[in-house]
Amino acid sequence: MPPTNIATNLYIPPKRQDVMATSGGGIQMNMSSARLIGSAVAGMSELTLFHPVDTVAKRLMSTESRVVVLNSATTTAINLNQAIFRNAHNMNPASKMGSLFPGIGFGAVYKILQRVYKFGGQPVLLDIMTVKYGRNFDDRFGRKNGRTLLSATSGSLIGIGEVFLLPLDALKVKAQTAPEQLKGRGVMDIFKKEGLGLYRGAGWTAARNAPGSFALFGGNTAAKNYMGVGGKGDRATWTQDALASSAGALSSITVAQPLDVIKTRIQNRPFDSPESGVSIMTKLVKNEGIGGFFKGLTPKLMVIGPKLIFSFTVAQHTIAYFTTHLAK
Repeated sequence: MPPTNIATNLYIPPKRQDVMATSGGGIQMNMSSARLIGSAVAGMSELTLFHPVDTVAKRLMSTESRVVVLNSATTTAINLNQAIFRNAHNMNPASKMGSLFPGIGFGAVYKILQRVYKFGGQPVLLDIMTVKYGRNFDDRFGRKNGRTLLSATSGSLIGIGEVFLLPLDALKVKAQTAPEQLKGRGVMDIFKKEGLGLYRGAGWTAARNAPGSFALFGGNTAAKNYMGVGGKGDRATWTQDALASSAGALSSITVAQPLDVIKTRIQNRPFDSPESGVSIMTKLVKNEGIGGFFKGLTPKLMVIGPKLIFSFTVAQHTIAYFTTHLAK
């Protein structure tokens, strides 16, 4: 039976690896600073390396016509060129590459805030849930499974709360997929005129984030349990962090993909011509078939997957690093 404090009747969790089942140790008073710095470093590093990749994925997901033509490689190549580079599809390679950097301003603010909130906030909620519900989870599911489910559940709740960043995400997506909608408009003007319209698709975003974040943090913790990392508060290696991040990231992307397609198309619609998620889903099934829900999954696994794995690994390891060094 896990120990309790008789005076407070609070559950005292076994010593665990801190931060998303990452590298452990450190003094609690330094945790907040370590989590803030580590997750911010992860967000800035990810943005610098992967913004063009994110643009490609968003443009493919927002393309409503068939892109891949099985019996014609030439037609498929032409469709991909137009879907990815849009108005720059007939330009030189340098211009094409430059066209993949729209929305970098919105992307910077959104990505850094998102990573700080998600990678820095999940362990805070996990700590709270471990104290309040850890004993119940351990009794019902066992130590390792209970720990995994707590990490996954706290991640899912954090993912749902991520909806508050939706306006920045929506503007980033529009800049990447439909820049003409933002041309000649200032940021304050957009926020003033569109208001709550920037939260269009919030329900679908929450529905996507809940299982996606559950799989991300749960898969990460399960992988570390399998590798025997964190049970005694030991610090994971870069390789262990990367392998665990891979398990969580690839599971998260796959689980969330169908709803991510709907969310992207909702955000891609013009400000003055919104369309409901149900309508988009109905048209998708009719015009593209069930496979339309997984459009862009392969490039996401190949390019967005490494992006998430990279940032998750950097966040876990740098948070652990700063936790240890700030305690000295």
